[in-house]
Amino acid sequence: MAPDITFQPSNKTIRVPSGCKVLVAAQRANVRIRTLCGGNASCLMCKVIATDDGGISPANDKEVRKLGDLLHRGFRLACQARVIRSASVTVPEDPFKTAVRAQLERQNNEDD
Repeated sequence: MAPDITFQPSNKTIRVPSGCKVLVAAQRANVRIRTLCGGNASCLMCKVIATDDGGISPANDKEVRKLGDLLHRGFRLACQARVIRSASVTVPEDPFKTAVRAQLERQNNEDD
C-alpha cells in the first residue's frame, strides 16, 4: 500500500508512491515549499521538519553535508528526503511571511 504524507500546519494529507520526494509530494498536495535550485540541495530553502521517525528515508550525503546539526533536530531537505512509509512533516513558515507579519504587528502597536 502506498504511504501517506501529512503536511503541517496545513494538515493536508496525500498518498504518494513509496520513494516519492517530499518536495514532489508537497507540490501534488498544493503545499508551498520554497526552493530555487530545482531540487539540487544547493539553495537550502526547502527545509522541513520530519515529525515521524522512520517514515522518511535516511539522510543522504548531501543532506548530511548541508544540514549539519540541523539534521539532529529533525530538519530535512524536502528535495532530497523521500517518503518510504506514512509520515508527517512540518513546513516552517516562509521567512518573508514572518518578516511581513512582524512588521505589521509593529505598525499595529505603533497605531495603538
